[in-house]
Amino acid sequence: MEADGRTFVIIGASLAGAKAAETLRGEGFSGRVVLVGEEELPPYERPPLSKDFLLGRKPLEKAYVHDAKWYDENQVELLLGRRATAIDPDAHTVTLDGGESLSYDKLLLATGSRVRTLNVPGNDAEGVHYLRTAPQAETLLNAFRATPRVVVIGAGWIGLEVAAAAREHGCPVTVVEMDRLPLRRVLGDEVAALFRDLHLAHGVDFKFDVGVREFAADGGRVRSVVLENGTELPADLVVVGVGIVPATDLGEAAGLTVDNGIVADSSLRTSDPDIYACGDVVSWHHKLIGGRIRVEHWSNALNGGPAAARSMLGQSVDYDRLPYFFTDQYDLGMEYSGWVTPEDYDTVVFRCDRSELPEGSQGDEDGRRSSFLAGRTPPFLAFWVAGGRVLAGMNVNIWDVTSQIQDLVRAGLAGRAVDVAALADPDVPLSDLL
Repeated sequence: MEADGRTFVIIGASLAGAKAAETLRGEGFSGRVVLVGEEELPPYERPPLSKDFLLGRKPLEKAYVHDAKWYDENQVELLLGRRATAIDPDAHTVTLDGGESLSYDKLLLATGSRVRTLNVPGNDAEGVHYLRTAPQAETLLNAFRATPRVVVIGAGWIGLEVAAAAREHGCPVTVVEMDRLPLRRVLGDEVAALFRDLHLAHGVDFKFDVGVREFAADGGRVRSVVLENGTELPADLVVVGVGIVPATDLGEAAGLTVDNGIVADSSLRTSDPDIYACGDVVSWHHKLIGGRIRVEHWSNALNGGPAAARSMLGQSVDYDRLPYFFTDQYDLGMEYSGWVTPEDYDTVVFRCDRSELPEGSQGDEDGRRSSFLAGRTPPFLAFWVAGGRVLAGMNVNIWDVTSQIQDLVRAGLAGRAVDVAALADPDVPLSDLL
Protein backbone atom coordinates (compact mmCIF):
# COMPACT_ATOMS: atom_id res chain seq x y z
CA MET A 1 0.00 0.00 0.00
CA GLU A 2 1.33 3.43 -0.91
CA ALA A 3 2.31 5.46 2.16
CA ASP A 4 0.13 8.43 3.06
CA GLY A 5 2.18 11.61 2.72
CA ARG A 6 0.43 13.45 5.53
CA THR A 7 1.73 14.16 9.04
CA PHE A 8 -0.56 13.99 12.08
CA VAL A 9 0.87 15.55 15.25
CA ILE A 10 -0.54 14.81 18.70
CA ILE A 11 0.42 17.15 21.53
CA GLY A 12 0.06 15.30 24.81
CA ALA A 13 1.66 11.91 25.40
CA SER A 14 -1.23 10.97 27.65
CA LEU A 15 -3.78 8.15 27.71
CA ALA A 16 -5.89 10.17 25.25
CA GLY A 17 -2.93 10.93 23.00
CA ALA A 18 -1.61 7.36 23.02
CA LYS A 19 -5.06 5.89 22.26
CA ALA A 20 -5.44 8.36 19.42
CA ALA A 21 -2.12 7.23 17.93
CA GLU A 22 -3.14 3.59 18.36
CA THR A 23 -6.44 4.26 16.56
CA LEU A 24 -4.78 6.08 13.67
CA ARG A 25 -2.66 3.01 13.00
CA GLY A 26 -5.54 0.63 13.67
CA GLU A 27 -7.67 2.47 11.10
CA GLY A 28 -4.94 2.07 8.48
CA PHE A 29 -3.37 5.53 8.47
CA SER A 30 0.11 5.09 6.97
CA GLY A 31 1.36 8.66 7.24
CA ARG A 32 3.67 10.11 9.84
CA VAL A 33 2.40 10.13 13.46
CA VAL A 34 4.26 12.26 16.03
CA LEU A 35 3.34 12.12 19.72
CA VAL A 36 4.82 14.92 21.87
CA GLY A 37 4.87 14.76 25.68
CA GLU A 38 6.28 16.97 28.44
CA GLU A 39 6.98 14.09 30.81
CA GLU A 40 9.99 11.81 30.47
CA LEU A 41 7.87 8.69 30.99
CA PRO A 42 5.91 6.98 28.19
CA PRO A 43 2.14 7.54 28.20
CA TYR A 44 0.45 6.11 31.30
CA GLU A 45 -2.99 6.03 32.90
CA ARG A 46 -3.46 8.36 35.86
CA PRO A 47 -6.14 6.61 38.01
CA PRO A 48 -3.63 4.09 39.48
CA LEU A 49 -1.56 6.99 40.84
CA SER A 50 -4.11 7.58 43.61
CA LYS A 51 -5.21 3.94 43.85
CA ASP A 52 -3.13 0.75 43.42
CA PHE A 53 0.22 2.47 42.92
CA LEU A 54 -0.21 4.76 45.93
CA LEU A 55 -1.19 1.73 48.00
CA GLY A 56 2.01 -0.04 46.90
CA ARG A 57 0.07 -2.86 45.26
CA LYS A 58 1.16 -2.48 41.63
CA PRO A 59 4.24 -1.00 39.96
CA LEU A 60 3.95 2.02 37.71
CA GLU A 61 4.74 -0.07 34.64
CA LYS A 62 1.29 -1.67 34.96
CA ALA A 63 -0.19 1.76 34.18
CA TYR A 64 1.67 2.23 30.89
CA VAL A 65 -0.70 2.45 27.92
CA HIS A 66 1.70 0.45 25.70
CA ASP A 67 5.04 -1.21 26.30
CA ALA A 68 8.11 0.65 25.03
CA LYS A 69 8.53 -1.34 21.83
CA TRP A 70 4.97 -0.69 20.65
CA TYR A 71 5.81 2.84 19.48
CA ASP A 72 8.70 1.66 17.29
CA GLU A 73 6.74 -1.29 15.96
CA ASN A 74 3.88 1.00 14.95
CA GLN A 75 6.09 3.82 13.68
CA VAL A 76 4.82 6.34 16.18
CA GLU A 77 7.48 8.97 16.83
CA LEU A 78 7.45 9.45 20.58
CA LEU A 79 9.06 12.74 21.63
CA LEU A 80 9.29 12.63 25.43
CA GLY A 81 10.48 15.41 27.69
CA ARG A 82 9.57 17.89 24.97
CA ARG A 83 7.18 20.80 25.30
CA ALA A 84 5.17 22.39 22.52
CA THR A 85 5.55 26.16 22.88
CA ALA A 86 3.48 27.51 19.99
CA ILE A 87 1.07 26.59 17.20
CA ASP A 88 0.86 28.50 13.92
CA PRO A 89 -2.46 27.44 12.36
CA ASP A 90 -1.79 29.36 9.13
CA ALA A 91 1.60 27.73 8.56
CA HIS A 92 0.39 24.40 10.03
CA THR A 93 3.40 24.18 12.33
CA VAL A 94 4.09 23.37 15.97
CA THR A 95 7.16 24.84 17.64
CA LEU A 96 8.90 22.80 20.34
CA ASP A 97 11.13 23.99 23.15
CA GLY A 98 14.58 24.36 21.66
CA GLY A 99 13.12 25.91 18.53
CA GLU A 100 12.41 22.78 16.48
CA SER A 101 9.41 23.07 14.18
CA LEU A 102 7.00 20.29 13.21
CA SER A 103 4.75 20.62 10.19
CA TYR A 104 1.32 19.02 10.40
CA ASP A 105 -1.65 18.31 8.20
CA LYS A 106 -3.88 17.52 11.18
CA LEU A 107 -3.19 18.38 14.82
CA LEU A 108 -4.69 16.88 17.97
CA LEU A 109 -4.51 18.67 21.31
CA ALA A 110 -4.54 16.14 24.15
CA THR A 111 -2.80 18.44 26.60
CA GLY A 112 -4.98 17.44 29.54
CA SER A 113 -5.04 19.57 32.65
CA ARG A 114 -2.87 20.95 35.41
CA VAL A 115 -3.44 20.98 39.16
CA ARG A 116 -5.04 24.03 40.65
CA THR A 117 -2.58 25.43 43.18
CA LEU A 118 -3.41 26.89 46.56
CA ASN A 119 -2.03 30.42 46.80
CA VAL A 120 -1.52 30.85 50.54
CA PRO A 121 1.59 31.69 52.59
CA GLY A 122 3.89 28.67 52.92
CA ASN A 123 2.61 26.94 49.78
CA ASP A 124 6.22 26.35 48.68
CA ALA A 125 7.27 24.73 51.96
CA GLU A 126 8.91 21.32 51.86
CA GLY A 127 6.29 18.67 52.58
CA VAL A 128 3.47 20.37 50.63
CA HIS A 129 2.54 18.11 47.73
CA TYR A 130 0.21 17.80 44.76
CA LEU A 131 -0.72 14.62 42.90
CA ARG A 132 -0.92 14.66 39.13
CA THR A 133 2.18 12.88 37.82
CA ALA A 134 3.88 9.55 38.42
CA PRO A 135 6.95 11.10 40.14
CA GLN A 136 4.61 12.95 42.52
CA ALA A 137 2.81 9.68 43.31
CA GLU A 138 6.12 7.91 43.95
CA THR A 139 7.19 10.66 46.35
CA LEU A 140 3.93 10.33 48.27
CA LEU A 141 4.14 6.53 48.39
CA ASN A 142 7.62 6.67 49.91
CA ALA A 143 6.51 9.34 52.37
CA PHE A 144 3.39 7.43 53.49
CA ARG A 145 5.50 4.42 54.42
CA ALA A 146 6.97 6.48 57.26
CA THR A 147 3.39 7.08 58.59
CA PRO A 148 3.55 10.88 58.86
CA ARG A 149 0.70 13.06 60.09
CA VAL A 150 -1.13 13.86 56.85
CA VAL A 151 -3.44 16.77 56.12
CA VAL A 152 -5.37 16.62 52.83
CA ILE A 153 -6.76 19.87 51.46
CA GLY A 154 -9.89 19.19 49.41
CA ALA A 155 -12.44 16.37 49.69
CA GLY A 156 -12.90 15.65 45.99
CA TRP A 157 -12.04 12.36 44.32
CA ILE A 158 -8.28 12.80 44.50
CA GLY A 159 -8.40 14.08 48.07
CA LEU A 160 -10.50 11.16 49.31
CA GLU A 161 -8.47 8.54 47.44
CA VAL A 162 -5.26 9.99 48.86
CA ALA A 163 -6.82 10.01 52.34
CA ALA A 164 -7.83 6.35 51.97
CA ALA A 165 -4.34 5.35 50.78
CA ALA A 166 -2.68 7.24 53.63
CA ARG A 167 -4.95 5.57 56.19
CA GLU A 168 -4.20 2.14 54.75
CA HIS A 169 -0.50 2.93 55.24
CA GLY A 170 -1.35 3.73 58.87
CA CYS A 171 -1.03 7.52 58.69
CA PRO A 172 -3.16 9.82 60.85
CA VAL A 173 -5.25 11.82 58.35
CA THR A 174 -7.26 15.03 58.51
CA VAL A 175 -9.20 16.28 55.48
CA VAL A 176 -10.01 19.99 55.15
CA GLU A 177 -12.96 20.91 52.90
CA MET A 178 -14.61 24.28 52.29
CA ASP A 179 -18.00 22.68 51.59
CA ARG A 180 -20.19 20.97 54.19
CA LEU A 181 -19.67 17.45 52.81
CA PRO A 182 -17.14 15.65 50.60
CA LEU A 183 -18.06 15.44 46.91
CA ARG A 184 -21.29 17.32 47.52
CA ARG A 185 -21.08 19.33 44.29
CA VAL A 186 -20.75 16.06 42.35
CA LEU A 187 -23.02 13.66 44.24
CA GLY A 188 -25.39 15.85 46.25
CA ASP A 189 -26.01 15.63 49.99
CA GLU A 190 -27.57 12.17 50.10
CA VAL A 191 -24.61 10.21 48.69
CA ALA A 192 -21.92 12.65 49.84
CA ALA A 193 -22.92 11.91 53.43
CA LEU A 194 -22.16 8.22 52.87
CA PHE A 195 -18.63 9.02 51.69
CA ARG A 196 -18.17 11.12 54.82
CA ASP A 197 -19.31 8.19 56.96
CA LEU A 198 -17.06 5.79 55.05
CA HIS A 199 -13.97 7.83 55.91
CA LEU A 200 -15.07 8.52 59.48
CA ALA A 201 -15.32 4.77 60.02
CA HIS A 202 -11.71 4.42 58.88
CA GLY A 203 -10.39 7.06 61.24
CA VAL A 204 -10.27 10.15 59.02
CA ASP A 205 -10.94 13.45 60.77
CA PHE A 206 -12.82 16.07 58.74
CA LYS A 207 -12.80 19.86 59.02
CA PHE A 208 -15.75 21.14 56.98
CA ASP A 209 -16.91 24.65 56.04
CA VAL A 210 -13.43 26.13 56.39
CA GLY A 211 -10.53 27.11 54.18
CA VAL A 212 -6.77 27.33 54.65
CA ARG A 213 -5.05 30.50 55.88
CA GLU A 214 -1.45 29.31 55.61
CA PHE A 215 0.99 26.43 55.78
CA ALA A 216 3.18 27.16 58.79
CA ALA A 217 6.78 26.01 58.39
CA ASP A 218 9.94 25.56 60.43
CA GLY A 219 13.23 25.78 58.59
CA GLY A 220 11.39 25.68 55.29
CA ARG A 221 9.49 22.48 56.14
CA VAL A 222 5.76 22.39 56.82
CA ARG A 223 4.81 21.77 60.45
CA SER A 224 1.11 22.65 60.48
CA VAL A 225 -1.88 23.84 58.48
CA VAL A 226 -3.54 26.96 59.84
CA LEU A 227 -7.23 27.21 58.98
CA GLU A 228 -9.18 30.40 58.37
CA ASN A 229 -10.88 30.03 61.76
CA GLY A 230 -7.50 29.91 63.52
CA THR A 231 -7.41 26.15 64.11
CA GLU A 232 -3.90 24.77 63.70
CA LEU A 233 -3.53 21.19 62.44
CA PRO A 234 -0.12 19.57 63.04
CA ALA A 235 1.20 18.15 59.78
CA ASP A 236 4.31 16.36 58.59
CA LEU A 237 2.93 16.12 55.06
CA VAL A 238 0.23 18.05 53.20
CA VAL A 239 -1.49 16.95 49.99
CA VAL A 240 -3.42 19.64 48.13
CA GLY A 241 -6.26 18.37 45.94
CA VAL A 242 -8.38 21.39 45.07
CA GLY A 243 -9.14 20.55 41.46
CA ILE A 244 -7.55 20.89 38.05
CA VAL A 245 -7.70 23.40 35.21
CA PRO A 246 -7.64 22.52 31.50
CA ALA A 247 -4.29 23.16 29.82
CA THR A 248 -5.62 25.51 27.16
CA ASP A 249 -2.64 27.88 26.87
CA LEU A 250 -1.42 26.57 23.50
CA GLY A 251 -4.86 26.58 21.94
CA GLU A 252 -5.74 30.02 23.28
CA ALA A 253 -2.47 31.53 21.99
CA ALA A 254 -3.17 29.95 18.59
CA GLY A 255 -6.52 31.74 18.40
CA LEU A 256 -8.77 28.75 19.05
CA THR A 257 -12.10 29.36 20.77
CA VAL A 258 -11.69 28.65 24.49
CA ASP A 259 -14.45 28.55 27.11
CA ASN A 260 -13.81 26.26 30.09
CA GLY A 261 -11.63 24.21 27.78
CA ILE A 262 -10.90 24.26 24.08
CA VAL A 263 -14.29 24.44 22.39
CA ALA A 264 -15.10 21.68 19.90
CA ASP A 265 -18.13 20.34 18.07
CA SER A 266 -19.56 16.85 18.51
CA SER A 267 -16.83 15.44 16.24
CA LEU A 268 -14.12 16.98 18.50
CA ARG A 269 -13.08 19.45 15.81
CA THR A 270 -12.11 22.86 17.19
CA SER A 271 -12.74 26.28 15.65
CA ASP A 272 -9.82 25.52 13.31
CA PRO A 273 -10.82 22.79 10.80
CA ASP A 274 -7.43 21.06 11.00
CA ILE A 275 -7.10 21.07 14.80
CA TYR A 276 -8.92 18.64 17.11
CA ALA A 277 -9.03 18.25 20.88
CA CYS A 278 -9.82 15.43 23.30
CA GLY A 279 -9.57 14.45 26.95
CA ASP A 280 -9.58 16.85 29.90
CA VAL A 281 -8.84 19.89 27.75
CA VAL A 282 -11.86 19.79 25.44
CA SER A 283 -15.29 21.31 25.99
CA TRP A 284 -17.36 19.64 23.30
CA HIS A 285 -20.97 19.62 22.20
CA HIS A 286 -22.68 16.50 23.55
CA LYS A 287 -25.86 16.02 21.55
CA LEU A 288 -27.63 13.77 24.05
CA ILE A 289 -26.95 16.05 27.01
CA GLY A 290 -27.87 18.99 24.81
CA GLY A 291 -24.92 21.31 25.38
CA ARG A 292 -21.19 21.59 25.83
CA ILE A 293 -19.55 19.63 28.61
CA ARG A 294 -15.98 19.09 29.78
CA VAL A 295 -15.19 15.80 31.51
CA GLU A 296 -12.03 15.22 33.53
CA HIS A 297 -12.22 11.47 33.96
CA TRP A 298 -10.29 8.46 32.68
CA SER A 299 -13.03 7.15 30.39
CA ASN A 300 -13.17 10.42 28.46
CA ALA A 301 -9.46 10.10 27.68
CA LEU A 302 -9.83 6.41 26.85
CA ASN A 303 -12.72 6.96 24.43
CA GLY A 304 -12.12 10.54 23.33
CA GLY A 305 -8.68 9.86 21.88
CA PRO A 306 -9.97 7.22 19.43
CA ALA A 307 -13.00 9.36 18.54
CA ALA A 308 -10.77 12.32 17.71
CA ALA A 309 -8.45 10.11 15.66
CA ARG A 310 -11.34 8.84 13.53
CA SER A 311 -12.57 12.39 13.07
CA MET A 312 -9.08 13.44 11.91
CA LEU A 313 -9.27 10.68 9.32
CA GLY A 314 -12.48 12.15 7.92
CA GLN A 315 -14.84 9.58 9.39
CA SER A 316 -18.26 10.66 10.61
CA VAL A 317 -18.01 11.00 14.39
CA ASP A 318 -20.64 12.00 16.92
CA TYR A 319 -18.91 11.66 20.28
CA ASP A 320 -21.76 11.09 22.73
CA ARG A 321 -20.28 8.69 25.27
CA LEU A 322 -21.87 9.11 28.68
CA PRO A 323 -19.52 10.51 31.31
CA TYR A 324 -18.27 7.62 33.45
CA PHE A 325 -15.90 7.43 36.37
CA PHE A 326 -14.95 5.03 39.13
CA THR A 327 -13.28 5.03 42.51
CA ASP A 328 -11.86 2.52 44.98
CA GLN A 329 -11.65 3.54 48.63
CA TYR A 330 -11.15 0.97 51.41
CA ASP A 331 -13.72 -1.79 50.72
CA LEU A 332 -15.81 0.47 48.46
CA GLY A 333 -15.70 0.03 44.71
CA MET A 334 -17.93 2.35 42.73
CA GLU A 335 -18.85 3.20 39.13
CA TYR A 336 -20.87 6.27 38.15
CA SER A 337 -22.51 7.05 34.82
CA GLY A 338 -24.30 10.24 33.82
CA TRP A 339 -24.20 13.99 34.10
CA VAL A 340 -26.07 15.82 36.85
CA THR A 341 -25.49 18.60 39.37
CA PRO A 342 -27.19 18.97 42.78
CA GLU A 343 -29.52 21.55 41.21
CA ASP A 344 -30.67 19.23 38.41
CA TYR A 345 -32.38 16.38 40.28
CA ASP A 346 -35.43 15.99 42.51
CA THR A 347 -34.44 12.94 44.50
CA VAL A 348 -31.90 10.16 44.86
CA VAL A 349 -33.46 6.71 44.59
CA PHE A 350 -31.55 3.97 46.41
CA ARG A 351 -31.85 0.30 45.50
CA CYS A 352 -30.54 -2.11 48.11
CA ASP A 353 -31.21 -5.63 49.34
CA ARG A 354 -32.35 -5.11 52.95
CA SER A 355 -30.72 -8.40 53.95
CA GLU A 356 -27.40 -6.61 53.38
CA LEU A 357 -28.22 -3.99 56.05
CA PRO A 358 -27.62 -4.36 59.81
CA GLU A 359 -30.35 -5.97 61.88
CA GLY A 360 -32.50 -3.50 63.78
CA SER A 361 -31.78 -0.59 61.45
CA GLN A 362 -34.64 1.87 61.20
CA GLY A 363 -35.22 1.98 57.44
CA ASP A 364 -32.88 1.75 54.51
CA GLU A 365 -31.24 5.14 55.04
CA ASP A 366 -30.38 4.34 58.65
CA GLY A 367 -29.16 0.91 57.62
CA ARG A 368 -26.83 2.25 54.98
CA ARG A 369 -25.40 4.83 57.38
CA SER A 370 -24.98 2.22 60.13
CA SER A 371 -23.11 -0.03 57.71
CA PHE A 372 -20.78 2.74 56.58
CA LEU A 373 -20.07 3.87 60.12
CA ALA A 374 -19.33 0.27 61.08
CA GLY A 375 -16.72 0.13 58.34
CA ARG A 376 -18.62 -2.15 55.97
CA THR A 377 -19.87 -0.88 52.62
CA PRO A 378 -23.17 -2.55 51.66
CA PRO A 379 -23.80 -3.21 47.96
CA PHE A 380 -26.35 -0.78 46.56
CA LEU A 381 -27.35 1.28 43.55
CA ALA A 382 -28.23 4.98 43.56
CA PHE A 383 -30.05 6.93 40.86
CA TRP A 384 -30.35 10.69 40.49
CA VAL A 385 -33.87 11.33 39.20
CA ALA A 386 -35.78 14.38 37.95
CA GLY A 387 -39.47 14.01 37.09
CA GLY A 388 -39.07 10.24 36.91
CA ARG A 389 -36.15 10.54 34.45
CA VAL A 390 -32.86 8.91 35.46
CA LEU A 391 -30.04 11.41 34.87
CA ALA A 392 -27.21 9.49 36.53
CA GLY A 393 -26.67 6.18 38.25
CA MET A 394 -24.07 4.66 40.53
CA ASN A 395 -23.30 1.05 41.44
CA VAL A 396 -21.44 0.39 44.69
CA ASN A 397 -19.93 -3.08 45.24
CA ILE A 398 -22.31 -4.43 42.56
CA TRP A 399 -20.77 -5.27 39.21
CA ASP A 400 -21.72 -5.88 35.58
CA VAL A 401 -24.64 -3.45 35.66
CA THR A 402 -23.03 -0.40 34.06
CA SER A 403 -24.54 -0.99 30.62
CA GLN A 404 -28.03 -1.29 32.13
CA ILE A 405 -27.55 1.87 34.18
CA GLN A 406 -26.33 3.71 31.10
CA ASP A 407 -29.40 2.55 29.17
CA LEU A 408 -31.57 4.11 31.89
CA VAL A 409 -29.56 7.34 31.81
CA ARG A 410 -29.70 7.60 28.03
CA ALA A 411 -33.46 7.07 28.16
CA GLY A 412 -33.76 9.69 30.89
CA LEU A 413 -31.73 12.25 28.98
CA ALA A 414 -33.97 11.57 25.98
CA GLY A 415 -37.01 12.46 28.13
CA ARG A 416 -38.26 9.00 29.08
CA ALA A 417 -39.44 8.45 32.68
CA VAL A 418 -39.45 5.21 34.67
CA ASP A 419 -41.53 3.86 37.54
CA VAL A 420 -39.62 5.22 40.54
CA ALA A 421 -41.02 2.59 42.92
CA ALA A 422 -39.82 -0.17 40.59
CA LEU A 423 -36.45 1.58 40.27
CA ALA A 424 -36.01 1.20 44.03
CA ASP A 425 -37.13 -2.43 44.11
CA PRO A 426 -34.18 -4.88 43.90
CA ASP A 427 -36.58 -7.62 42.78
CA VAL A 428 -37.37 -5.76 39.54
CA PRO A 429 -34.63 -6.35 36.93
CA LEU A 430 -33.13 -3.10 35.69
CA SER A 431 -33.73 -4.20 32.13
CA ASP A 432 -37.49 -4.39 32.80
CA LEU A 433 -37.68 -0.70 33.73
CA LEU A 434 -37.51 0.28 30.07
